[in-house]
Amino acid sequence: MASETNAAQANAALADSDGPTIFDNIISKQIPANIIYEDDDSLAFRDISPQAPVHFLVIPKHRNGLTRLSKATEDNKLQLGHLLYVAQLVAKQEKLEPGFRIVINDGPEGCQSVYHLHLHVLGGKQLSWPPGC
Repeated sequence: MASETNAAQANAALADSDGPTIFDNIISKQIPANIIYEDDDSLAFRDISPQAPVHFLVIPKHRNGLTRLSKATEDNKLQLGHLLYVAQLVAKQEKLEPGFRIVINDGPEGCQSVYHLHLHVLGGKQLSWPPGC
């Protein structure tokens, strides 16, 4: 069990780099995505494995070293605020006025699979609590 944990941590350390991610390829339009919002600083697109009737991601177009929320610095405050603003804007566009959930997975124990900060926005049904992984 300990070796599995060490292997997962080693893989996460390798993945948590400033190298290109699948999201960078979506931003550059090298990989297609169902884009539902785009501005100069962010992109929102539908999740390919939705966990709710409405499930989209909001990502920054420029990571600025922000691979995980836990790496945020004071310099990232405007960027983080913009991502949350876009999340609620697109949630309204998607008719999620009754409510929605925003999830940010951080690191291997937080189930982060792509090390490019991203917000999951889920809604379209009554969501349960507590959420699982």
